[in-house]
Amino acid sequence: MSVGHTVYFKSRIIIMNQYFVYILLCSDGSYYTGITNDMERRMYEHENGINPESYTHKRRPVRLVFHEMFTDVNQAIAFEKQVKGWKRAKKEAIINGKWEALPDLSVRKK
Repeated sequence: MSVGHTVYFKSRIIIMNQYFVYILLCSDGSYYTGITNDMERRMYEHENGINPESYTHKRRPVRLVFHEMFTDVNQAIAFEKQVKGWKRAKKEAIINGKWEALPDLSVRKK
């Protein structure tokens, strides 16, 4: 499987067509879900409070607890939107690698 083109930039290798959907655990116990094409840069931005208006700025420190790589940006965007709509239990299931628990967590109580 090809992940795209390799670009050399300032001593770092960046793989094009590589996108990450990630979940951060914030200091207040909440989760933040995001998407990026450069995980290292994005974590630096979160950890150092680069954007004072961001959700994570006042909730630092943050810890990366989950990430999934995609080669198709549309799939990454769709998955990010899906995860953002999930309740905490479903997010914790994928954080803990328990993907098989998702169907049971999706059943609505009557």
